[in-house]
Amino acid sequence: MNNSVLFITANIALGDDEIELNAIRAQGAGGQNVNKVSSAIHLRFNILASSLPDFYKERLMALKDSRVTSEGVLVIKAQTFRTQEKNRAEALSRLQQLIQGAGVVQKARRATKPTRGSQRRRVDSKTQHGKTKALRGRVQD
Repeated sequence: MNNSVLFITANIALGDDEIELNAIRAQGAGGQNVNKVSSAIHLRFNILASSLPDFYKERLMALKDSRVTSEGVLVIKAQTFRTQEKNRAEALSRLQQLIQGAGVVQKARRATKPTRGSQRRRVDSKTQHGKTKALRGRVQD
């Protein structure tokens, strides 16, 4: 890359020296083209050595993601498109989305109880259902 910056948020950005991009040959279908053109992109991003804030580093390292190695290197392989430029853009976009997703903090869930009215309605419907089933029995003289 040539002196470009990947913006994560308004005040967090990654320089091109932190992201390692290599062109490799794509796998799968594609005929002769797939055997001679290195259009897939292999992105490597060292989380621990990056300029990201510690909060983001901790969240990324805690991810249960097979793309993050035990050494703290995030590996993304992009080979969807036929051109190297589109695959490069997709790999950077995926990296950006992953880091942005790690920054989102889930709201804590508070357990709630059902209301008294909903409990009453539930019991009433069960009682009514039981009465309906009771009427399905044999007719007695």
